[in-house]
Amino acid sequence: MARVLVETLTIPAVLFLGLLFSFPMAFHQPQPHHAKLVIADPAVEYRVETALQRQHPGGFDVTAVPDARAARRAVLDRDAAAGFAATRRHAVLYVAKANGASLEQALTKDFTQLAARNHQKLTVTDVAPTVSKDGSGATLVYFGIAWNVPGYMLATTLLRAVTFNRRRRLITIAGVAGLFSAAGFIVGVGLGFFPNDPTALAIAFLLTTAVATFSLGLAPFVKHFFPLAGLGLYVVLSVPSSGLVPVQLLPGFFQGLHAVMPLGNAVDALRGVLYFDGVGVLKPVLVLCAWITAGTALLGLDAWHHHRMAVRRGAQDIPEPPVEDPSLETPTPTALPVHPHHFGEPLPMLEGTVRDGEQQPIRHAAVTVMDTGGRQLVRTTTNARGEYAVTGLPEGYISVVVSHPGRDPLVHQKLLQSGVAVRADFTLRDRRNGTSVRAGAQRLDPGPARHGS
Repeated sequence: MARVLVETLTIPAVLFLGLLFSFPMAFHQPQPHHAKLVIADPAVEYRVETALQRQHPGGFDVTAVPDARAARRAVLDRDAAAGFAATRRHAVLYVAKANGASLEQALTKDFTQLAARNHQKLTVTDVAPTVSKDGSGATLVYFGIAWNVPGYMLATTLLRAVTFNRRRRLITIAGVAGLFSAAGFIVGVGLGFFPNDPTALAIAFLLTTAVATFSLGLAPFVKHFFPLAGLGLYVVLSVPSSGLVPVQLLPGFFQGLHAVMPLGNAVDALRGVLYFDGVGVLKPVLVLCAWITAGTALLGLDAWHHHRMAVRRGAQDIPEPPVEDPSLETPTPTALPVHPHHFGEPLPMLEGTVRDGEQQPIRHAAVTVMDTGGRQLVRTTTNARGEYAVTGLPEGYISVVVSHPGRDPLVHQKLLQSGVAVRADFTLRDRRNGTSVRAGAQRLDPGPARHGS
């Protein structure tokens, strides 16, 4: 009982701690961390850097450019968070609201104080303003989350589609990603949340595809920890580093996450497409493609693993079994007594008989049910009539191994589906007769499926 309780609480507890520490650390009192600034006069650079470092140690990385035009261009080219140009009485701060209104406000506050100490009047120039309905500069993050999390949920749903092979799953991901990206784009443009640039469709498509493909490839390797891995990646780590708080105001750890997580890179690409004339889009697009490639590679590795297992069992002609959904809670596999089932009793998912060459029942034949990875799920023996029954098995492909002393063991593979009782009958030959049918039994034989009675 204690073990079940611990296993049940592990995933919620880890997620609770992850959310408890990641969100407050990222969002509470954001401060600049190595934000890049350019100063339009090398003679002014040292004075400005000294003043900023006194106020925010390690907050800014300051470099000099020849003039005000170069400072403005550095912001438009996304090489700097802000540019500063000053004369004796006047100063200009170049910012981009598209990077986030909170970054613009923080920079304006710091440079207003700096200009006041130098008896200068500060003018703030926004070189990349957002649309009127995006006053916070964070609307693209909200749309990114809408394209991000459903990608993980799509993979979770596809894991339950036991009749879909990998090719059909990838086609489904592409189709759903196209539908989601189009729907989100139509809503965003139609309601005036961002400019009408169809290139944003491609970014949204890549984001959903990247998350869904990588999740699908990751599932067979993390098994029952799949919900923890998915929510940890796409919520606990992705949202704080997404740009909801501008990346220049995040601690270094979350800035590092922003550089590699799909959501943060998609937001960067969307900002580049919609507000910076395509500047800085290549790198985040390559990162999204890398996630898709990694997911495809994991799917291929899983397929190779299943093929190797099949070859090891001498069953090269067995088609690839679908990946079980490790996030689903299933009953514990259990052997059932073989008798007419009454209302309220569990119905068998797998049942059958074991007979000899003369079709006489074999008593006490060992029946072992294994999953696609070779892990034993349940073991039972036949009754006096050669019958056995099992319930609580996971949906998908399973292997049934039957053996009895002095007889050749047999293996069948069966596809189990919810609400359907599958039969697996065996005929064990005496070894001394030399009439083994092991090879014939090892090919995939789904057999007729019957509804349990």
